[in-house]
Amino acid sequence: MAYGACCGRYIDAGLQPETAEQLMRSRYSAYVLVREDYLLRTWHVSTRPDTLNLESTRSGKWLGLRILRTEGGGRQDREGVVEFVARYKPPGQAERLHEVSRFVREDGQWLYVNGDILPS
Repeated sequence: MAYGACCGRYIDAGLQPETAEQLMRSRYSAYVLVREDYLLRTWHVSTRPDTLNLESTRSGKWLGLRILRTEGGGRQDREGVVEFVARYKPPGQAERLHEVSRFVREDGQWLYVNGDILPS
């Protein structure tokens, strides 16, 4: 799917993802594009850091995202879980990030809360 149809409408045009999975996909794209503004804007205030250190993402390459499962996170839900694997190649050997992420919807906006990183 093209960036504009998938994630650009959220990252660049300011539309709100309707599901937790759409938010997860757009946040992955924001990491690829090094868009700290979007990542922080879509992070729940209770767990959001002041800044992100995205320097390592500038020198490497994101290789893909695979959604393994979702729980809740639909248009009518207040909470959701998305399990995913993201592949990334910093200078050197490629790595995998396997995470179970938690999301909440507040005032119609899905927000990333936190996640558990699983062994690859």
